Amino acid sequence: MRVFNRNLRLQDITIMYFTALAALMVILVASYQTNTNSVDVSSLKSDTSSPNLPLQMPFRVPLDPRGELQLAWNISYADQEVYMELRVAELRHGVVLGMSDRGELTNADLVVLWDSGTKSYFGDAWSDSEGHISLDSHQDYELKEAKQKADGFYLLFKRPFSTCDPKDYLIEEGTVHIIYGFLDQPLASLEQLNLSRIHTGVQRVLMLRPNTPPPNLPPDVQTLDVLAPNVIIPNQETTYWCFIQKLPEDMPKNHIVMYESVITPGNEAIVHHIEVFECSPDIRDVPEYSGSCDDKMKPRKLNFCRHVLAAWAMGAEAFYYPPDAGLPMGGPESSRFLRLEVHYHNPLLISGRRDESGIRLHYTTSLRQYDAGIMELGLVYTPVMAIPPKQHTFYLSGYCTSKCTRTALPSGGIYIFASQLHTHLAGRGVRTVLVRGGKELEVVQEDQHFSTHYQTIRVLRNMVNVLPGDVLVTKCTFNTEDRSQPTVGGFGIMEEMCVNYIHYYPRTQLELCKSHVDLEYLQKYFKFINRFQGNDQCVCAEVSVTEQYSQLHWDTFTAEVLDSLYNTAPISMHCNQSTAQLFPGEWEKQPLPVVTAVLEKPRYPCEGGALPTSRPLIPAV
Repeated sequence: MRVFNRNLRLQDITIMYFTALAALMVILVASYQTNTNSVDVSSLKSDTSSPNLPLQMPFRVPLDPRGELQLAWNISYADQEVYMELRVAELRHGVVLGMSDRGELTNADLVVLWDSGTKSYFGDAWSDSEGHISLDSHQDYELKEAKQKADGFYLLFKRPFSTCDPKDYLIEEGTVHIIYGFLDQPLASLEQLNLSRIHTGVQRVLMLRPNTPPPNLPPDVQTLDVLAPNVIIPNQETTYWCFIQKLPEDMPKNHIVMYESVITPGNEAIVHHIEVFECSPDIRDVPEYSGSCDDKMKPRKLNFCRHVLAAWAMGAEAFYYPPDAGLPMGGPESSRFLRLEVHYHNPLLISGRRDESGIRLHYTTSLRQYDAGIMELGLVYTPVMAIPPKQHTFYLSGYCTSKCTRTALPSGGIYIFASQLHTHLAGRGVRTVLVRGGKELEVVQEDQHFSTHYQTIRVLRNMVNVLPGDVLVTKCTFNTEDRSQPTVGGFGIMEEMCVNYIHYYPRTQLELCKSHVDLEYLQKYFKFINRFQGNDQCVCAEVSVTEQYSQLHWDTFTAEVLDSLYNTAPISMHCNQSTAQLFPGEWEKQPLPVVTAVLEKPRYPCEGGALPTSRPLIPAV
């Protein structure tokens, strides 16, 4: 048998040879890339020469319920970078840290520490829609130090807010969902890793925070601890514990100037968030109570304790009021009763753990120039506003109209310095924007990765001045893909809210500035849809709004018409005084505020251009 065809020329043989050689080179380069895209941690030397290396990590949060993983970080706004320090109490064969839109393991931006049995590696990676892991060709996590200390193994690394890599997470204002996992066995290559087969979890943090130093407290400051009364944490995953605390009978008016969390040592990974509410001054006597907030036998008067005084969530720092304002507490116009609410997150079902966590209020009798106030923006708690079922994205907006701000605000306006966003389980994003003269002027607060499981008061980087005649629009994003019935507005956890509690000064009589669609126009919607769906016997006036929503056949058309109604129909304004009475004026069938110009989202320098050049990898020595 002849090996060569007589017609095969030397040129052909040469082409085949170089083609085979090129293929071999591709394989070798790919193999080299796989090896060099990760850093050999075992031979890494500490980089202490960088002048920009932060000396402190002011923000920290435990990631897992046992506290074996702790994340600390610092922020360089000048360089648009975040420095992160991960402490692993007991390092076995590696750890995974990442970020994703809602805490999913799929389509996540990851950084992985793993060992092959002989060496340890560190690399920037990502997961696809099926959870398969790959090293990223652009190594945007830069490892600065890896060190074993007495209390655990420490990894120090940094990453830009934006890498312009589509596989990387954009770190922006609002909630960041952190995912983590432990590796229990060596990996010959990272591609062997399957996140669904290892122990994983999710934690939420505010990654980007104002970098202003805390103000000094006055010399006569006193403290009041509002703490859980030696609670035995139930061995169930989620518990909301309520406790009523009574202020001294003769307590004069004070100003709260700062508050901070008090967490029982050992429970840092279980106490998820804490809130302190002031009861209504109209309720003269609130019975003692310490028990589940969801207990049907709890005193009914607890429902009148909804005025937020303080809110803390895991990872949050102490909250300071501006130097010229304080939140009133005590005195004849305030309630003598406070309600503490502690959320325990106990997924490991730990039993017998006692807790006395809560909030420490720092207050002074030396009153500051201004009383601070809290105002509700957004939607009224009413079933009139609803979200259709099976919606990936559905928007609801609540308005504080120019007529209300012109009626209720002083000539110099108010200054918003903090806010607390709020929805229930279907909420995915919240945005409050200031509109002046029909143009969006400034974003008050925004969180497009919002989670109802992570709600705390957030200090604004810059105070927002709201003048008489301005409009405040609060827009919420909802997802109801997992629901077969419409979700109406209301107080229940399976109902919905769209609220921003703004903290401002000087305090005014305007306590609630919210809206909902006009009921008469909503009834026209029900009649139209019923006729369109062949139901000429509409009993719209005979049943509740909730029943009317549930009786509709929900399809794309029904949902789109409802969305159109919300965006065009007149609204009913609730421009309420602190007495819960409306300000004088006509508030029904008010026109929707007109917005002629919207703010553009800030762009990072590299957006719209090519991917940045990969940093040189730290060589293995």
